[in-house]
Amino acid sequence: MKPTVKPSPKSSVKAVRTPGGYSFRLDPRSLVVVVGLLVAALAAGVVLVGSGDFDIAPVDVVRTLFGGGTAQQDFIVNELRLPRVLVGLLVGAALGISGAVFQSISRNPLGSPDIIGFGQGSAVGALVVIVWFGGSATEVAVGALIGGLATGVAVYVLAWQKGVHGYRLVLVGIGTAAMLTACIQYLLTKAQLVDATRSMVWLTGSLDGRDWAQVWPLLALFAVLLPAILAYGRPLRMLEMGDDAAYALGVPVQRTRTVLMLAAVLLNAAATAAAGPISFVALTAPQLARRLTRATGPNILAAGCMGATLLVVADWASQRLFGESKLPVGVVTGVLGGLYLLWLLVTERKAGRI
Repeated sequence: MKPTVKPSPKSSVKAVRTPGGYSFRLDPRSLVVVVGLLVAALAAGVVLVGSGDFDIAPVDVVRTLFGGGTAQQDFIVNELRLPRVLVGLLVGAALGISGAVFQSISRNPLGSPDIIGFGQGSAVGALVVIVWFGGSATEVAVGALIGGLATGVAVYVLAWQKGVHGYRLVLVGIGTAAMLTACIQYLLTKAQLVDATRSMVWLTGSLDGRDWAQVWPLLALFAVLLPAILAYGRPLRMLEMGDDAAYALGVPVQRTRTVLMLAAVLLNAAATAAAGPISFVALTAPQLARRLTRATGPNILAAGCMGATLLVVADWASQRLFGESKLPVGVVTGVLGGLYLLWLLVTERKAGRI
């Protein structure tokens, strides 16, 4: 028995009801955008895998991924370049999803993890390990994860006043980010020259040297957290209407907000641990995805695919557009993010909203 599809009046959104009694909303435009962004991210990943000192055509990259390449191509593709690209895709998706969740919870486009302090918290955790303990790459990643989680808990507790509201969350987060930035500068002044150099490279955000050791933890985290976030998609959409409206519709507001914040903090901290504090992806990806889908709500999948596409394209640009001076991907995303903010400022001013 096939599920029945009932189009909503005056809307392209369809309500799909399954024989088991479950139902979900289907927006054809959002589905097309998600599929298109996913194809773009994978295509950019294939191009990036084939780029380097030893160029490989995209057709040969795909053939090698399916086991048909030469021994040389197999080593270059599967061992040297594929892990870096997979880390880029997963980190970009994690940043896009976490940004979408926080922007929906705070009901503010500036409610992004790298604006409200979670990226800075991960950076402080990593720098403590580098500067004070001289830790390995794995220990630095663990420090970044702990720092991000601790910052998330602190912001949540400080913003709590008979519940956590979006405006207060953003203000507390911005203040926390400022204090953590001061901590970062202090740690850099106390570091030895070698540790300070290593810290600055990490703080820039880079995918250099990433291997399968970073891929598997990110995949495992996605397997656990993405279904949980998607399961709370409908309550999250109702939270955007305000706490009172969500309460009236039967949404357990504080529990929903706590679960989603924890999941988003974990995703952002894991992404920062894997690649450093890459800026602006979590801020811009959800907004660009929403403009493409023209749909209300957090657009979780679209934001994740947009984040993955942005980061992989930025990584390709950092390697290919600057000659021998290859840039860390965080520099490119910072430039693109700054240009996006300038464009947003101009368009909002023309629209008379600022």
